[in-house]
Amino acid sequence: MPEDTLLPPVSPVKQEELTFLDFLLIITQRKKLVGIVTAVCTGIALVLAFALPQEFTATVIILPPQGNSSTSSILASQLSGVNGAESGIPSSMLSTKNMNDMYVSMLRGPSIEDAVIQRYELQSEYREKYPVDARRALEDHTKIDGATKDGLIRLSFTDRDPSRSAEIANGYVEQFKNLSQHLAISEASQRRVVFENRLAKTKVDLENANEALKKAQLSTGVVQLDGQARAMIDSAARMRAQIAAKEVQIEAIRSYAGDENPALTQAQMELDRLRSPFNKHVASLEGSPEGGFLPKGAVPQAGLEYVRRLRDVRYYEAISEVLAKRLELAKLDEVREGAFIQVVDPAITPEKRSYPMRGLLVISGLAVGFTFGIMLALLQGGLIRMQQNAAGKDKLDLLRRSLWSGKSAKATVKAKNADEEEAEELRTLRHAPEATGSRF
Repeated sequence: MPEDTLLPPVSPVKQEELTFLDFLLIITQRKKLVGIVTAVCTGIALVLAFALPQEFTATVIILPPQGNSSTSSILASQLSGVNGAESGIPSSMLSTKNMNDMYVSMLRGPSIEDAVIQRYELQSEYREKYPVDARRALEDHTKIDGATKDGLIRLSFTDRDPSRSAEIANGYVEQFKNLSQHLAISEASQRRVVFENRLAKTKVDLENANEALKKAQLSTGVVQLDGQARAMIDSAARMRAQIAAKEVQIEAIRSYAGDENPALTQAQMELDRLRSPFNKHVASLEGSPEGGFLPKGAVPQAGLEYVRRLRDVRYYEAISEVLAKRLELAKLDEVREGAFIQVVDPAITPEKRSYPMRGLLVISGLAVGFTFGIMLALLQGGLIRMQQNAAGKDKLDLLRRSLWSGKSAKATVKAKNADEEEAEELRTLRHAPEATGSRF
């Protein structure tokens, strides 16, 4: 603080500490002030409770697709003829996977919101110029809760018209269903698309292999193979088919999952386990695997072309069978998940308003008014007590000067010095005639 700044002296009088009884005495002495403030705030809250526009909230309860059930797992194992690890994505992962967050995000997406706004002309109703502002207003009137323990999603919409609130809440779900018909949003749908494409290609390859086998029969004749040779060809074809099917499954998983996905990691491990016996089988042959996975000398040289074509036919038949089973598994999952969202309880016209909550608003006004009244009473009592105390009075004077004085402390000091100089000059002028008269 500057040295030329003068502060009024503060009397070093010790102020008594206030006890609980002192506070209670201050409040009771000013109970009229507390009552007036409480009544004013309660009256304002009461006016607001009846003046604010009424709003009604309608809620629709929807059920999203759940994970694999035990029934579907049994059907999958019976249909595929393989263990659960090879029938697709592990059921333990899908049973614990929470799909609610994904569906809540989709319900809150711009596509659904724009469809709802356009259908019910909400942009003009909300008086918004831009669609982004209309979406923001729609989100303010919509509440979507998917974090419940029962696994259900609750979508609530608030509007001033009770029937319109129920209509828009149900329309929200309808717009989502219309959009979901054109999207493959589930893992089963992604797998189904991949398996369908690969199965269609495999069927074409099988037809070509059959044509090539017929040509080989015409050129080389039918080669008589014993039961062991046919069994070796069929075994090798099935091993190759399982490897190819697992590769297709990995491709399907990659269509909706990243490289760090546990399902993809497990599928890669299963593919390695399938390739290991296949490579050992190939290595155990004296001849080349291109010869039909038969040891050298098992088939005459002239019949190798026929064996190669027969091997291709057996391979495409085996892979078609495996892919067809995988496709049926994906379709089963898609049928279970294909309903996307099922309405458990549709929204009905609410009978009671959801806002304003008049009772709560009046109670809040009463509590706020009573608290504010006590604070004013304590503040008034404290100021009076400080004015009655010398040290407190000096501090109040200093505070008043600091807050309301338009001049700085330095300017105040200069003004005070100027006043003192002017007073000194006046005193000098008053004594000047007396001094002159005494001289003569």
